Amino acid sequence: MDMRTFIQLTNAPGRPLPVEFQADDVRYPDSLVAYFLERWTRPGDVVFDPFAGFGTTLLVAEALDRVPLGLEYDYARAAYIRTQLRQPDALIQGDARHLASYDLPSFDFSMTSPPYMQRGDPTDPLTAYTERGRGYSAYLDDMRDIYAQMVSLLKPDARVVLEVANLKGPKGVTPLAWDLAGAVGAVLRFEGEIVVGWDRYGYGYDHSYCLVFVRPEVEGTSG
Repeated sequence: MDMRTFIQLTNAPGRPLPVEFQADDVRYPDSLVAYFLERWTRPGDVVFDPFAGFGTTLLVAEALDRVPLGLEYDYARAAYIRTQLRQPDALIQGDARHLASYDLPSFDFSMTSPPYMQRGDPTDPLTAYTERGRGYSAYLDDMRDIYAQMVSLLKPDARVVLEVANLKGPKGVTPLAWDLAGAVGAVLRFEGEIVVGWDRYGYGYDHSYCLVFVRPEVEGTSG
């Protein structure tokens, strides 16, 4: 199914969070996940989120009769997600950098908003900002390696979507969306972007990008 390259949505979370999480509520809305799942997946398809956050992708997938599957680094967030899922074992508390070490099934679709990083940030987003980082370039390398590990788990027609924005800060703009397109595009085939216009967003912008990838073509095959 053809997709529009620009969509307009309201940035309103689908469900309230417990008080202890509300100050860190950077979820995308249920409507964004539903938009893609209704167009690119079918009931029974496995939907994977390697950075599950507060579980939006998994909860929407479950509500639409897809099979949720996710990883979340932060222990408290992972525990919360499990209380919300009908299938709590669908969420693994773990580290996406070691994705290949988990016994994960193949999946039909992946959607996430990865932990953001600006140039010069001192902490590592992939540890839920709890450890000192190795720099922006190392973060991009880690993201590339995560998606390289994902290649073998993608079913032939699977799509991978990353919702991400460029970031305006006091020291200028970090082109995070474009840099992640390049990093992940080194291991998956980049199909293009869908721009999402929001009524409110943050990071100095009123829009973000849904970057779309598919499995790289295997030499000697037709798809």
